[in-house]
Amino acid sequence: MDTSGISLPRAALALATAGALLLTGLLGTASSASAVAVAAQDPPKPPASQGQLTESATVVPVQTTGPADKRFNLVVLGDGYTAAGMDEFRQDVDKHLNVLWSIEPFASYRSYVNVWAVEVPSPESGVDCDPSLDAPRRDTPLNMGFWGGCNPASVQRLLTVDSGAATALADLVGGTTSANRQIVALANSETYGGAGGTYATASGKNALSSLITPHEIGHSLGKLQDEYDYYGRGVPGAAYTGGEPASAHHTLLSEREMREQRAKWWRWLGEKSESGGTIARHEGGMYSTKGVWRPSKHSIMKTLGYAFDQVEREVMVGAISAKVNLVQGHTPNAAPIGDDRTVWVETLHPVGGELDVVWRLNGRPLRHTDGSRALDLRRLGLGRGTHTLTATVTDPTPFVRDPALRASAALTRTVGWTVDTSVRTPHPPVAADFTGHTATDGPVGADSVVYADTTHPTDRTYAVRWSLDGRPLTNPGNDRDLDLGALRLRPGTHTLSARIAGTDTVLRWTVDAAPAAGSYELSEPLRTVSRPGRPTEYVYDGPFTMRLTARDDRPGTVVSQFRVDGDGWYTYYGWPTDAEAPFRFTPGGTVIDDLVYGKLGTPRAVPWDDATPEYGTHTVEHRTIDAAGNVSRATRFHVTLLPGS
Repeated sequence: MDTSGISLPRAALALATAGALLLTGLLGTASSASAVAVAAQDPPKPPASQGQLTESATVVPVQTTGPADKRFNLVVLGDGYTAAGMDEFRQDVDKHLNVLWSIEPFASYRSYVNVWAVEVPSPESGVDCDPSLDAPRRDTPLNMGFWGGCNPASVQRLLTVDSGAATALADLVGGTTSANRQIVALANSETYGGAGGTYATASGKNALSSLITPHEIGHSLGKLQDEYDYYGRGVPGAAYTGGEPASAHHTLLSEREMREQRAKWWRWLGEKSESGGTIARHEGGMYSTKGVWRPSKHSIMKTLGYAFDQVEREVMVGAISAKVNLVQGHTPNAAPIGDDRTVWVETLHPVGGELDVVWRLNGRPLRHTDGSRALDLRRLGLGRGTHTLTATVTDPTPFVRDPALRASAALTRTVGWTVDTSVRTPHPPVAADFTGHTATDGPVGADSVVYADTTHPTDRTYAVRWSLDGRPLTNPGNDRDLDLGALRLRPGTHTLSARIAGTDTVLRWTVDAAPAAGSYELSEPLRTVSRPGRPTEYVYDGPFTMRLTARDDRPGTVVSQFRVDGDGWYTYYGWPTDAEAPFRFTPGGTVIDDLVYGKLGTPRAVPWDDATPEYGTHTVEHRTIDAAGNVSRATRFHVTLLPGS
């Protein structure tokens, strides 16, 4: 299946109008470069004054994982949603976010991200020039519009937003700046469109719109490039003639040269790609059909619906982590400290795994600390004089193989102290309490890492004791984090608690260990074949449709995914022109706006000598990802496609 939205090269776009959106990417391209030169002959209508705009706005914290100045902040704006339709905006935000959280590395690092929705009631519903240039102009706070803001020289898919208004609204979120936030503006529209760069835009209700957001964040945050082998849809790109691309996921090198030079994605070569196929050398990318190569057959930077492959995912881990500091707090180190006290560090807490902490005294690792976030210096028996103590926090994620990235400030931080045995430490009383923890107002997933940080007296360390359904859990070493995935919980609902040892101070979470149930509905087959112990087989002699549905006993959008013949998991969205319509499979695919959807790939078995690769028996699998992050087991069935008339 080949379906995508795309972004234009940075050099191809410039919005000259004052206060308009300066773009670095566009979802979909024009048929020629001149068509997107985005002139300013038809300036947008003036928006409301910033004072009026901000007075009518409400900042809603959607997800708070920590102080805004210590997090990567996603600020979601809505345009064209009236006061009566604000619930629609909230539903659109929920869908966009849950699709984002279903994609790695956002799934593992969502705890690094705060999400804020800025609600501004619009006088009118909808946005400008939707879907055509002669459509009515709408009175909306952010002045969003298709056709590059109703520009006849632009293209329908280019959805712009007033940058001044967007910035003014985002500035309402205290603690955020352009350095630690990403603005996403959603238009109240079902028309396909969007753009990316400094600001990302997307239509809120189009079938594909929730897949635009991670693609555009890939551009703006990760500086990833498009992997399309065309510039204008339906027009093959020319051969690449430049030098070795700076892009981490494009190259001119052969696989042998990558290995010999230890360049580009040599560490990932030969592995099964997270987006399908094998990490290798696939020709085409950066709007060129020939002469440049990418790592995977398809990924989210080429085809909306697939995941970031390992090469892109590694880049995104570094980009997300660079927006935060792994060390969130520590024992003050501006002056020497005594050896008659405890020392501590507080770290971030990825949902997908624990950070490592290594303590060193005078350069030598201390044994038996096991990743603990606190150290009692009184147990070390230090000799008189001064000593150097350090704590190094590292993210051991398997998503990263580049040692330079691993050693960078994004994934490794070190804090140091001078310990002077002549210094005496006061020990004022500090009440036992939790200072930070995984949110308790919603369920946590069965594979999540849950955390609880405590206050820090100088004469002791408050230990955290965990229990599940009333039974104590063993959690040596770092007692601030608990990896639920290691417990292999039985399906159902559980109660998790964290208690400060020796006190009645306790936190409780509901653990959702029951993935959402998914089901499929196919169009009427020619016949159905059932065999004991084998998946059901459906036989067709022409195109067929598949509708995936999901239900969960908890609120939040459930993401459905499917894959064909073991290819990459693909997010189900209905049909590109209608989110309520089922996905349609055909031997050659369906062309929509010069992109091909629903083309069956090479089958698992071909029982006819004269059959083309599209015919034969295919294995289709589907699964769900719920709002808590639970991934269901895949269910499979077979489809046999006979050569039709």
